[in-house]
Amino acid sequence: MDFCEVADSVAAEIAAGRLRPGDRLPPQRIFARRHGIAGSTAARVYRELTRRGLTVGEVGRGTFVRAADPQPGPALAEPTGSRIDLELNYPVVPEQAKLLADGISPLLRADVLESSMRPVGAAGTPMARSVVADLLARGPWRPEPERLLFAGNGRQAIAAALAALVPPGARLGVEELTYPVLKGIATRAGVTLVPLRVDAAGLDPAAVEAAARKAPLKAVYVQPTMHNPLSISMPAERRAELADVLTHLDLPAIEDGIWSFLRDDLPPLAAFAPEHTILVDSLSKRLAPGLSLGFAVLPGPAVAPVATALRSGGWTPMRFALEAATRWLTDDTARSVARAKQRDAAMRQEIAADHLGAFAIRSDPRSYYCWWELPPPWRADTFVAAAARYGIAITPAAAFAVGRNSAPNAVRLGLASPPPRTLSRALATLAGLARSTPDDLLAE
Repeated sequence: MDFCEVADSVAAEIAAGRLRPGDRLPPQRIFARRHGIAGSTAARVYRELTRRGLTVGEVGRGTFVRAADPQPGPALAEPTGSRIDLELNYPVVPEQAKLLADGISPLLRADVLESSMRPVGAAGTPMARSVVADLLARGPWRPEPERLLFAGNGRQAIAAALAALVPPGARLGVEELTYPVLKGIATRAGVTLVPLRVDAAGLDPAAVEAAARKAPLKAVYVQPTMHNPLSISMPAERRAELADVLTHLDLPAIEDGIWSFLRDDLPPLAAFAPEHTILVDSLSKRLAPGLSLGFAVLPGPAVAPVATALRSGGWTPMRFALEAATRWLTDDTARSVARAKQRDAAMRQEIAADHLGAFAIRSDPRSYYCWWELPPPWRADTFVAAAARYGIAITPAAAFAVGRNSAPNAVRLGLASPPPRTLSRALATLAGLARSTPDDLLAE
């Protein structure tokens, strides 16, 4: 019997209700003995069940059957069938629509619009490269405009960098908790993710060295500023240490700076290791999710292969978005919107602190998300399911965990999407839920 057949039999037990949400599966060695299979096959069965979303692993506790999808029915005075989204983060501030409209209005003239509809390549335009270089500049560091390429959005820029640096079957080092989209991109590309230890200062350079000694890494993906989901920002000293390791190992890094506009006081990793870092950023969080533009600052030798990956993937930018962004960056619209979002994030963190200050919350007062280490007896998947019964969507730690590592007993709360009053009510509900127990919920 192969591992898929065994996984199918366990899935059938879950579907039939013989294994119920919250039930713990036996340790893998016992499972293997019961089913007459090898230990390695049992491990593959457990990974397959997790991949299907049927089970979740927790550090030091084991593997549990995930809670079933909840029935709809929000309880926070929202319209029937709606939900409060603390899962996805789409920051929008009241003043941004007018600011963006004012900046884009010249593009709507017929003669200008015609030129804005023409194709454009990954190199964009000289003006776009210049204004984006100004946008990314920190202190004395400013990227060379000639090293900038553009994509339709930040995800595409990450995918192109990955395609250029890491061939199928090769190893990519990533923080042990990382951006879920990166996990999906790597899976589709056939890239093996290697989890790397993170401490209070961010990615541990010693972990990079240790992983590279064990087996070659082709690159490292890292979020030095406003790490998602932990909100950690590396201090300058840690960035310098990591840059030294990258240089010593001759190892390239893909630096994700998507949320770095919330902390513009720190130079990017690319400022410390310019010849070993591809810095990826975008305008979707900074400006508006509906009109996105991604860009990458590249070491000289990486420009051609990343440009090729952008073209072959169909990831080059739309010219209209490029022209709109150029105008917003030239007339200071982008900076005005970013400053408004910095204020908005700080206000939302204050709301979170008011409701969740008594719990084990990890965040940054300038961040749009919180990492919540749940109190016992709650488990992450059960808490997510319980929150959904109240019409609140949150993300379990398993979505961010890499490789075979068991997920921490935590959830991530995205604070950006709901209106502030709705956010406050949702967080108050979650705080009350955390003070109760799963048994209390079953008794309702």
